[in-house]
Amino acid sequence: MRHCLLGLLFYGVAMASAVAQNASTIVVNFGSGGSADRMARLIAPEMGTVLGTQVVVKNTTGAAGAIGATEVARARADGTTLLLTTTGPMAIQPHFRADLPYRVADFAPVCLLGDAPVMMMAAPVSGIRSVADLLARARRDNGINYGSAGPGSIPHIVMAALAQSSGAQMTHVPFRGSAEAIIALLRDDVSVYADLPGGLRANNLVPVGVMAAARTAEFPETPTLREQGVDMVYSIWAGLYAPAATPPATLARLEAACRSALGAASVIDGFARLATPITFRGQADFAAFQAAELEKFRQVIQSAGLRPGD
Repeated sequence: MRHCLLGLLFYGVAMASAVAQNASTIVVNFGSGGSADRMARLIAPEMGTVLGTQVVVKNTTGAAGAIGATEVARARADGTTLLLTTTGPMAIQPHFRADLPYRVADFAPVCLLGDAPVMMMAAPVSGIRSVADLLARARRDNGINYGSAGPGSIPHIVMAALAQSSGAQMTHVPFRGSAEAIIALLRDDVSVYADLPGGLRANNLVPVGVMAAARTAEFPETPTLREQGVDMVYSIWAGLYAPAATPPATLARLEAACRSALGAASVIDGFARLATPITFRGQADFAAFQAAELEKFRQVIQSAGLRPGD
């Protein structure tokens, strides 16, 4: 009997070990509850079904996404550790930080998931309803605070650009992700936050303006910044990456799983709740898109003279 129990115990341990080895991980380099995290949790089970394995989501935060990105860059290139990141770590940070612990070349693009215009948001209690309100508040109070998902993130870059173009005094307050930044906004610790629009309706925030060329179908009553006299057009995209040395056949399987996941009804509904249009791009198309984004933000950062301390 004792031998039988020991045998069952060893069998259970072996099975648990096998499951752990077969599981895949999507590392999200921003905090739980934010838009990137919610996207990962939408696609993970659908990708797992296609891949025939469990796909778990892990949040590795800090340094505006650089810590999580570095973790995946150094991971085994076997397709079991992936990165879901937004624009900043892949298109902005390489120009923004000389000490970045990874290179863009350390990653293989798998698929683009979604792309949405940046939404500038305020808390209802703030009284800010437009860009004019925001700039008037900054001048009246000798400055305002704005939140971001970390230095060199899109929420940082767009607001620094607005401060520079308008001449208004604005102080950058970085957080570890959009969820923390929105909490600070609701507490009135910061006056404004610009990011993916996913947290807007869920937190009853006020849309100040959308950084799109034209009004969006998701928020047809929200004016663009161009309509408010500020020529700023920016979007935030989210994509899935693998370590650079991942075999082509594995990348092809991951791309196919990503495409399938984005077609699932639960994912379509979830992205709609995030107010983020699904925008699938496969490996080659995504790589070309990222290269163009990398160059675009090189020009933005250099022309604006932005530095990590801004």
